[in-house]
Amino acid sequence: MSEDQKKQLEQQLWNIANTLRGKMNADEFRDYILGFIFYKYLSERMNLYADEILKEDGITYQSLDENTEDGKAILEAIKEQALIKLGYFLKPSELFSKIAERGSAAVETSVNGKKVSEEEVKSSFILEDLARILSAIEQSTMGTESEDDFDHLFEDLDLTSTKLGRTESAKNEVIAKVLGHLNNIDFGLQNSELDILGDAYEYLIGKFASGAGKKAGEFYTPQEVSTVLAKLVTTGKTKLRSVYDPTCGSGSLLLRVAREVKEVGAFYGQELNRTTYNLARMNMILHGVHYRQFDIKQEDTLERPQHGDKKFEAIVANPPFSAHWNASAIHLTDDRFSQYGKLAPRTTADFAFIQHMVHHLADNGIMAVVAPHGVLFRGGAEAHIRQYLVKDKNYLDVVIGLPPNIFYGTGIPTSILVFKKCKEQPDCTRR
Repeated sequence: MSEDQKKQLEQQLWNIANTLRGKMNADEFRDYILGFIFYKYLSERMNLYADEILKEDGITYQSLDENTEDGKAILEAIKEQALIKLGYFLKPSELFSKIAERGSAAVETSVNGKKVSEEEVKSSFILEDLARILSAIEQSTMGTESEDDFDHLFEDLDLTSTKLGRTESAKNEVIAKVLGHLNNIDFGLQNSELDILGDAYEYLIGKFASGAGKKAGEFYTPQEVSTVLAKLVTTGKTKLRSVYDPTCGSGSLLLRVAREVKEVGAFYGQELNRTTYNLARMNMILHGVHYRQFDIKQEDTLERPQHGDKKFEAIVANPPFSAHWNASAIHLTDDRFSQYGKLAPRTTADFAFIQHMVHHLADNGIMAVVAPHGVLFRGGAEAHIRQYLVKDKNYLDVVIGLPPNIFYGTGIPTSILVFKKCKEQPDCTRR
C-alpha cells in the first residue's frame, strides 16, 4: 500500500467516524468507532486464521454449517487452536461482515426508500445480536491465558445509549450505517509485513485527541514528543527485553518505542482511567502484539503499583502534570520512596512518578519522562529528592527543554528528563 493509499484509508475511517459527530461529544463517538474497528479487525483475523487451517480440506470458514454435527466438531477444533494462537474466538455467524450485511437492509430502506419484506426488516435489526457477539468475544477467553487482556474490553460500546437515537430503530439504523461503511474497507490484513491498520488506528486516536481539549492529555502524547522519547530510550539498541510506561494512556508511547528497534520482548503498562485502559489493550492487539507479549493493568500507579519489583530496560512516560496524590507517611516504608527520606508534596506528584520509574529501571536501562519545568527548581521536599537523584546517585543524564503549547490541555513549558543508572561517562553530570 502506497503512502497515498494509506492516507486515503485514514481519511475514510475519519469520515466514517464523523457519521456519529453531532450525536455525542468527541470522546464518546471515539469509543464507538474505535471499538467497531477493533471488532472488524478481530473478525478478519479470525477468518484468515480459520481459512488457513481449513485450506487442506478445501473449505472456507464462512461456508461451515454451525448446526451440523460435523460443523460443530470442526468449530470446536478451530476454537481450541484460536484461543492459543489469537487469544479469542468468533463463530462464522459472529464475524463482522455477517452482522454488517444483515444491517444493510435498514440503511437501504432509510436512504433509498427501498421496499423490503417484513422478514428482511426483522433480520436487519442487529443491536441485540451485536451486543451478544461482543460479549461472546470476551466470554470466549474465560479461563484462558488471554482472559485479562479481553476482560470487559467492549464495555464502553453502549448500544443502548439514547445518544445513538431516541428509538431502537433509530439506534439500529445509525449503527448499521457505521458498520456498513466499515465493511466496505479492506484492512489489508493478508499482508503481514504492513501495519496499515495499526497506523490508521493511531491516526484516529491522534485526531480524536486534537478535538478533545484538556481530556486528550489523559490518553495521548503528541507524536513528535513520543518520537523523541522513543529515540532517547533506544539509543544504541536494536532489541529491548522490555519497555514500561506507568501512565500508558492509549499505549501509543509504548508502541512508538517498538518502531525504533527490531524487537521488543514485552510491553508493560499501567493506566488509571478505565476507558483509556481499554483503548491501550485494543491498540496493542491491533498492532499485532501477541497477548502474551503485553501486560497492561488498570490501577492507580502511585497507590497500587501492579508490576511488583520488575525492572525494565526502557521506561517512557508522560505523567499527568502536577497531579495530586496521597503522599501518606506509609509510603516512606515503600521501596520506591524510602531511600529518599522525603515524599513529593500532595499537590505535585511529579517526583513521585519519577521515583516510581527510577525504582523500576534496570541497571542497563534508559528512562525518559516528560515533566513540568517546576521539577528543575522547586524547593522543599522536591529539592531534597532532586539532590538525591542528581548529586548523590548521579542518575540524571540529560535535560531537554520543550517550548510551551506542545501538550493538549496546557500551555506550560515542559522538559524531558533522561535517567540512567549506569552511564558510559559517569562523571559527566556531577556538580
